[in-house]
Amino acid sequence: MHPTPHWSDDELEVDRRVAITCFRDERVQEPLEQYLDAFDSYRGAVEDLLETSVDLTQLSENTLAVLTDPALLEALRYIAGPPISEDDLKTLADASLAPSRLKNDRGMASRVVETVLIALDRRRFPWIVEGRDPEPAERDAAALASAALMATQRLSTTRRTLGKNTQEEAVSGALTATGFTLVPTRRIATLEDAPKDGEFCRESLFGTRKADLIIGLWDGRKMALECKVSNSSTNSVKRLNNDAAAKAQVWLAEFGRLQTVPAAMLSGVFKRHNLAAAQKDGLCLFWAHKLDVFTDWIDATRPYGA
Repeated sequence: MHPTPHWSDDELEVDRRVAITCFRDERVQEPLEQYLDAFDSYRGAVEDLLETSVDLTQLSENTLAVLTDPALLEALRYIAGPPISEDDLKTLADASLAPSRLKNDRGMASRVVETVLIALDRRRFPWIVEGRDPEPAERDAAALASAALMATQRLSTTRRTLGKNTQEEAVSGALTATGFTLVPTRRIATLEDAPKDGEFCRESLFGTRKADLIIGLWDGRKMALECKVSNSSTNSVKRLNNDAAAKAQVWLAEFGRLQTVPAAMLSGVFKRHNLAAAQKDGLCLFWAHKLDVFTDWIDATRPYGA
């Protein structure tokens, strides 16, 4: 069997620097209009929330009007400091956010609003704590700050999702171009369930953990590939070591080292020692800016003479 790639510290350093350069170029070229469009949209939602709730002073009286409007509900979550995610809000309030459930259970609806108000950002909304009406400048400042917070979070989420999707599409295209066939997503409990040699599938459950792509290598082994985009060296620990490398250890334990090739396709910002640690944990590393290295290695898994 063709050995899995293992990169030296110097090789990792060279590629991580190239990846950072690519990341910078993408960020510089990213249009400002995306942020401004999101900002304008969220500013409108925050101002609608303030108007509907009379500057948050009558949230209790307008609970259903706020909670059953998706835009107002999102704006409501962001008046907390820090903002509360949907999942956290459900847990903290012991509630469902489904409009039908909220309409039929006023107590549940009240818990949702009370939960957010407990975490209210007192710097942005000082008039609530002081029991008075807001000054016009205070109201405008609160709306602007909230809209900026929401737009920044949305753009960050979009960047991660778009980067990951772009990477997955690039890998899929590269595999198809080298003769692989895309097959349906499936649940893989045993290696018999996995794509056959020369096949691959998108996001599937491989054993007990999901992989972005499962690839049937030409020599019979199965590659479980994770696509990881990191926007900071701190973030890289979470995406690479705590997620992809942790999955690698699970897959190796479940399917065996001779049958399984856990791998990650990387782009963005990573620390060298985190890359080395992930590789030591059994994760094969490839770079999105060097897809030819990835496809060349896969092609080398063909049996001699095939």
